[in-house]
Amino acid sequence: MSRAKAKKSNVDDYLRMYRQMARIRAFEDNANQLYLSAKMPGLTHMYSGEEAVAVGICEALRVTDKITSTHRGHGHCVAKGAEFKEMFCELLGKEEGYCRGKGGSMHIADQSNGNLGANAIVGGSMGIATGSAFTAKLLGKDDVTVCFFGDGATAQGLWYEVMNMAALWKLPVIYACENNGYSEYTRTDEIAAGSIVARAEAFGIESHQVDGQDVLAVNALTEKLVARARKGEGPFFVELKTYRYHGHHVGDINRDYYRSKDEEKDWKENRDPIIRFRSWLVEQGIANEAEIDAMNAEIADDAKAAVDYALAAKYPDSTEVDMHVYTDVKHALARGDAR
Repeated sequence: MSRAKAKKSNVDDYLRMYRQMARIRAFEDNANQLYLSAKMPGLTHMYSGEEAVAVGICEALRVTDKITSTHRGHGHCVAKGAEFKEMFCELLGKEEGYCRGKGGSMHIADQSNGNLGANAIVGGSMGIATGSAFTAKLLGKDDVTVCFFGDGATAQGLWYEVMNMAALWKLPVIYACENNGYSEYTRTDEIAAGSIVARAEAFGIESHQVDGQDVLAVNALTEKLVARARKGEGPFFVELKTYRYHGHHVGDINRDYYRSKDEEKDWKENRDPIIRFRSWLVEQGIANEAEIDAMNAEIADDAKAAVDYALAAKYPDSTEVDMHVYTDVKHALARGDAR
């Protein structure tokens, strides 16, 4: 953890950041159990271990600021304001989910909180994020868009296309690369030549590296970049060094062939973002151990209640199978935008 002193005007800001990180971890623990107990359809990709990235960044954003997410997107959703009940309903395909159960784990969107959606396609949301930033600039708004993606997505050609556009037009977008060291089942340094940061710098984009396990460092950098992006000084690129505790997805349980148990143990015991931030809160006198334990217990109860609620919730009616899938041609013609 950085040795930073408490600087925010209200200690509640720090407690909220801890709460959000703990909520993400609790959500993921419950989502994993739902999968292991065969109660959740399909696969999901756990965000556990990377909580400081989502919270550190989203804490610097307004509700009207936008984010785009990845297939490993639960953490981004929670950090941007999503609620447990609606998220668990979405994972279980229930009609009260954010996308009425049609998006599932990898396609959650919540536009009321500025979340334009997760995307199962590697790098698939890069164009959406850049388009969002272009829209804000075109409309004269000072909203900022953050594009979350993994290190593996830097091999996608789309990234280079949108970086070129964003740099030319000075768009208010921050490209946040969550480098967890692995692209699916392969070490990043085995498939990515050179420096990821240098790739963004080649387009004249100001770039930074930060410890993705240090929520204070992530937040401090993001606040500065967001303020500058609002003034038209974007775009920016940030590489956040972090680590995923689980496999590539919940079915990836035999990881010995591509990473060691000692490596996992080191990250969990010595670099865990929640443990580090908890220790800092206690050192600064912002909260004591009992208060933090009580907060964690409350979060655990909330998560369990949300899971029970989602399990009992109704599935969408079969009559709406194509709802929100196809454009209503009649209304599109009336608007003059049908082709």
